[in-house]
Amino acid sequence: MGSKFILGTTFFLFLISFSIKARAADFDINKYGAKADGKTDDSRAINSAWKEACASTTPSTVVIAKGNYLAGPVKFQGPCKAPVSIRVEGTLQAPAEPEKLKSQDGWVVFRNIDGLTVSGGGTFDGQGSIAWSKNDCAKTGKCNSLPINIRFTGLTNSHIQNITSLNSKLFHINVLNCKNVTLQHVIITAPGESLNTDGIHIGRSSNINITGAEIKTGDDCVSLGDGSQQINIEKVKCGPGHGISIGSLGRYHDEQPVTGVTVRNCTISNTSNGVRVKTWPASPNGVASDLHFEDIIMENVKTSPVLIDQEYCPNGQCQAKIPSKVKISNVSFKNIRGTSADPVVVKLACSKGIPCQNVQISDIHLTYNGKNGAATSVCTNVKPTMTGQIFPPACAKTAA
Repeated sequence: MGSKFILGTTFFLFLISFSIKARAADFDINKYGAKADGKTDDSRAINSAWKEACASTTPSTVVIAKGNYLAGPVKFQGPCKAPVSIRVEGTLQAPAEPEKLKSQDGWVVFRNIDGLTVSGGGTFDGQGSIAWSKNDCAKTGKCNSLPINIRFTGLTNSHIQNITSLNSKLFHINVLNCKNVTLQHVIITAPGESLNTDGIHIGRSSNINITGAEIKTGDDCVSLGDGSQQINIEKVKCGPGHGISIGSLGRYHDEQPVTGVTVRNCTISNTSNGVRVKTWPASPNGVASDLHFEDIIMENVKTSPVLIDQEYCPNGQCQAKIPSKVKISNVSFKNIRGTSADPVVVKLACSKGIPCQNVQISDIHLTYNGKNGAATSVCTNVKPTMTGQIFPPACAKTAA
C-alpha cells in the first residue's frame, strides 16, 4: 500500500514538473512588452522573446497571440539550441513606407535554423501598396531596393504551415539555401497588378515540398531559380498571377543546375502564363533536367499554357539573336487540360544552340476560347515523344 502511494505521488509530482516545463517553454511576446495596437513598434518585444526561445535547451514556442502588431524589420536568427516553433495567431504588419525596412534584406527574416516550425493561422501583412507605386525594377533591372515579406535562409528540417502572406512589397516568400523544408496550406494574396510580388521563390535549395497553397499575386505563383533540386509542388491553386515557372535561368554566370522538379495536381486560373521553363538567350552554360508537369487544370490562361521559352527576353534587355546555352532535358507534360485565351496552347521554343532533349507530351487537351482561329501548337528545336490523346496535335507547326 505504501509503495503504491509513493509511486502515485512520484507520478503526480512528475506531471506537475512536466506541466511547469511545458508552460515555461512558451514565450509570449505580450509578456515582453508588445502592445498589439497596430501603432506601436513591437519589434523589440518579438526579438526579445525569440532570443530567449532560441537559447532554450528544450523545444520552445514563441507565441504571437491575436492582435495587430506593427513591427519591422524582424530577424529570427539561429542557430538555436533546440527546435523552436513560432505560433502566429495575430497579424504582423510591416511599416507601409519602404524606407523603414532598408536595414536588412527582407521584412521578416528567418536565418540558419534547424527544426523550425511556423504556424498558427496568422497573417504577415506587408502593406505594399505604397511600394508598388515606386517599383521601377522592370525598367532598371534593379529590384533589390524593396523588401521581401518573408525570407527563409539556411533552414533545415523545417515546417511552415497555415500562415498568410498579404500584400508584400516585393516577393512574398523567398526560400534560399534551405534543405528539407515543407510549406503547407500557405495563403498568399496580392492584387494582380502588383509588380514583382512572386508568391514563393526558391533558389539553391533541395528537398522542398509545397503543398495545398493558395496563391493570388502579381507575378509568378511559384518560381524556381538556379540550384533548385528535388522540388515537389502539388495541390496549388494559382491565379491571378504568372503561373508556375522554372526560371528564368541563364542570366548570370556560375548558376547551379535545376534538377528533379515535379509539379502535379495544380489548378491555374486567369493567369498570364501556365507552366513554363524560361531561359535567357546569350546565356552561360547551364542545366535544367528532370522536370515533370502532370495532372494540371488550366482555366483561361492568357499565353501558351504549356511553354518552354529559351528566348526569354523581358523588356528587350538581352542579346536575343544569340542562343541560350542552358541545356534542357528529361521534361514531361502529362494530363494537362483546360482553356486558353491564346490559340498557341503549347509552345516549345528550345535553343538552336543546344536543342531540348527527351521531352515527352502525353494526354493533353487544351482548347482555345477566343475567336482568332483554332487551337494549335508550335515546336522549335525539339522533337518530343508523344503518347496518349493530344489535342491539338502536338507540334502542328515546327521549325528546325
